[in-house]
Amino acid sequence: MSRQDWEVVIGLEIHAQLNTASKIFSGASTAFGAEPNAQACAVDIALPGVLPVLNRGAVERAIRFGLAIDAEIARKSVFARKNYFYPDLPKGYQISQFELPVVVGGTVTVQVGEGEAAYEKTVRLTRAHLEEDAGKSLHEDFHGMSGIDLNRAGTPLLEIVSEPDMRSSAEAVAYARALHTLVRWIDICDGNMQEGSFRCDANVSVRKKGAPEFGTRREIKNLNSFRFLQQAIDYEVDWQIEHIEDGGTVQQATVLFDPDSGETRVMRTKEDAHDYRYFPDPDLLPLVISEAWIERTREVMPELPAAMRERFVRDWGLTPYDAVTLTASRDLATYFEATVAAAGDALAKPCANWVMGELAKRLNKEERDIADAPVKPAQLSALVMRIGDGTISNNAGKKVFDALWSGTGAEVDAIIEAEGLKQMNDTGELERMVDEVIAANAKNVEEFRAGKEKALNALVGQVMKASRGKANPAQVNELLRNKLAG
Repeated sequence: MSRQDWEVVIGLEIHAQLNTASKIFSGASTAFGAEPNAQACAVDIALPGVLPVLNRGAVERAIRFGLAIDAEIARKSVFARKNYFYPDLPKGYQISQFELPVVVGGTVTVQVGEGEAAYEKTVRLTRAHLEEDAGKSLHEDFHGMSGIDLNRAGTPLLEIVSEPDMRSSAEAVAYARALHTLVRWIDICDGNMQEGSFRCDANVSVRKKGAPEFGTRREIKNLNSFRFLQQAIDYEVDWQIEHIEDGGTVQQATVLFDPDSGETRVMRTKEDAHDYRYFPDPDLLPLVISEAWIERTREVMPELPAAMRERFVRDWGLTPYDAVTLTASRDLATYFEATVAAAGDALAKPCANWVMGELAKRLNKEERDIADAPVKPAQLSALVMRIGDGTISNNAGKKVFDALWSGTGAEVDAIIEAEGLKQMNDTGELERMVDEVIAANAKNVEEFRAGKEKALNALVGQVMKASRGKANPAQVNELLRNKLAG
């Protein structure tokens, strides 16, 4: 089997749970973690005679998303009944949108890979539509039986459907991550994948390179981590190629991914839209969105990640990779901007290095969120400024950072003073040390003058040792070069 002869075609359907306090067609709570069926009201369990009432907040969030991806927001859209039988669907149908969705089109541009191999990929979106979630089947602790929890029934979802534009699992993951960032950035979804707030379905097919038609797709359902998304796609691609090369044909199907085995398995033969007998829901009027509503929403939209990345590169000289990393979340971008605001634009790059380096390392190690960081932006900016003006070295800066992280409340200058971390500013004393090191290390001096650059490092090290680490390495380097050139 050789993947080089095949082209992979991937489209994603992502379900983002909208962060409204109540459900899309009822007043029941959407809070996570309640006892089974404690948050299922008469509308959710489809008691006779009940009628759905649309949640305005869910529509508002759909408009926000449409504006964020530069899509068309339908001035009129229609809710439909998607008919199918399943135990966790009491009505026997799901209220969704079919022919007339609320958001049409749009694009998301993502960065795939890192370093020199990185490239940009623009993924087109087909649509995003509002719908209600179903309940959940429970298969544990029921003495061999299954139970039904309808707490999720009626929870508002925005289903975001892409065109089949992705050609690798890496592109699919980059796109999913970008959407995950975006829905949290514009505050329409909390993005908690463990709680099911952000779930991915991947439509995967393969075709011979140059073939005009797409292959038959299989849909991998309910992937709740980016790692599983990549593993599932990679396995499915290999399976389809091997199956076709062995003489088989791929049948359209819905498959599940087993993280334990790393394999996909067929759940059911895939239905088509006509199998669901979509028709407009007679209990819901068409959704009409006015221009005024759209403009009011546009006025309160935050600066979007793409625009912020462009500004970081243009105004502060950051690399595209830095800009992508620093806009991974709105909280992280806010922290970074606050640090630069206090330190000054000229120190934007050192601020970025500290946020992406020492700060990120500590947060990851302790599994903390940026909002819980013990080192605040004003403290980090003060640290960066003291390194920038030569008061302390970068290595001493790490000691100051350690002290700040411990949460004692001490300020940067007080820590520098208490720990004796100031770099040596007495040029005469430093010159004396350099002269002594040159006199005591004739071999290194001779090697450097013979063209061996590494010999200079040894001399710098001796001066730093003599100064107990308080000399400015750049200044030492310059002094040594000047003296040895004479």
